[in-house]
Amino acid sequence: MTQRSKPPLPTRLRIVSANLWNGGADARGFADLVARLGADVVAVQELAPAQAEALAQVLPHGVLEPHGHYLGMGIASRLPLSVRRLALPCRDARVAEVTLAGAHGPVALELVNVHVQAPHSLPSWRTVARRRGQWRGLERHLNANPHRPRVVVGDFNATPLWPFYRRMARHLRDAAVVAAAHRGGRALPTWGPWSGAPRLLRIDHAFVHRVDVLDFQVHDVPGGDHSAIVVDIACLV
Repeated sequence: MTQRSKPPLPTRLRIVSANLWNGGADARGFADLVARLGADVVAVQELAPAQAEALAQVLPHGVLEPHGHYLGMGIASRLPLSVRRLALPCRDARVAEVTLAGAHGPVALELVNVHVQAPHSLPSWRTVARRRGQWRGLERHLNANPHRPRVVVGDFNATPLWPFYRRMARHLRDAAVVAAAHRGGRALPTWGPWSGAPRLLRIDHAFVHRVDVLDFQVHDVPGGDHSAIVVDIACLV
């Protein structure tokens, strides 16, 4: 009997991350965007049932957990992968592992999807405590294996001026900044106050460690208040 050979491991990965406005973004429009972009893995925040159903038709693997009250999250993938939760205050992060071909053999890349509590949420004292708790939990996770190749994406609700962003940047590189430096341009904003509004703030990020940033893009999500970010990476190790 002839054994089937395993398909070769991919050498690069296209990751899309998007906040879907608690179900407000157009479900079919977002799924079509994912398909056009040729995404390998998609991390979503504020995911609603209709959006999860449409996304699963494009990327059938992973774990999508739609929910109301801004709590829906998930990771969808072209190929099978496992997804687990990282316990954090307010919203757990989602963690997946993707195997890529590196220079010296297979590399297990960690993908983390986060959604940080919005700073304007009330009561303010609880929000401050939750944001600090989310950072401390994420920092413990990063420090537990500081040399691992990883990409941390999501809605951080923090511009580069905010402490949460600066703390992340002490551990990992901002893929948007890396790509903008290569192009001789600037990193683009990702959030506006409503669908179709000009994007005013850059609060959606992709932080990377021990991977090569090949490209970074920002694309409008139909009906959404956040743009989708797209990061292309390859392993350095």
